[in-house]
Order: sequence, then C-alpha cells, then structure tokens
Amino acid sequence: MDDKGEIIELALAWAEAIVSNDATAIGAFMADDWLIVGPDGATAKADFLGLVASGDLTHDMMRTASEPRVEVHGATAVYTARVTNSGHFRGPRFTADEWTSDVFVRDGASWKCVLSHVTPAAKGTADGD
Repeated sequence: MDDKGEIIELALAWAEAIVSNDATAIGAFMADDWLIVGPDGATAKADFLGLVASGDLTHDMMRTASEPRVEVHGATAVYTARVTNSGHFRGPRFTADEWTSDVFVRDGASWKCVLSHVTPAAKGTADGD
C-alpha cells in the first residue's frame, strides 16, 4: 500500500477509535505534542484525552463526508476531508459538519498525527471545490 492509502486507512481507524470513546485507543494515533485547533481555540493532547476519559466528551458517530485529499511530502502527510460527527460535550448533544485537516509525521514505521485543525463547513457548500 502506498503512503496515501495508508494515511486514509489510518484516518478511518482513528475515527473508529474516537467513536469508541477510549482515550488510550485515541491517543495511540497522536504524537505527544499533538494539538487540535478549532473555532474555540487550541487544545493539547492531554486536555483532549482528559475530556474523553472523564466522559465530558463522547462521540457516537464520525463519518467522512467527502473524498479525502492526501498530500505526502517526505515524512509528512496532510489529510483533508469533510467530516460529520455527533456526540455529547459536557452534557449537551452536538452535531458537527466540519472540514478537517490532519498533519501526520512518520514515526519510525508508522504515522502519528501532530496537528488537527477543524473548521465548520458552510451550509450548502460542495465537497471541496
């Protein structure tokens, strides 16, 4: 399998881990210095996984809603796709339709995500054009 296919499979497996709400399984996809950036600011790996472990953040669905785009630059890969997801955050239910970009770096024989960025998708937009 080529690097692009490997990154796509990795992203799908990570989404399954997120829906499992298992902080250890989710963390296995992240580098130690992973950070997620979104409309509400930046959250470090330990804080994100703490929300999952405490049950304050749960997901019951996460699906790719567009054809993923993967660009590989040596030991770095950028994955971009439209993703829909739902769950609960500190009690209230949420649903999200977002553009997600993940930056992966080769860590020996595997890839680890070092940065995730999510942007809410505008209503009525196409799959990436």
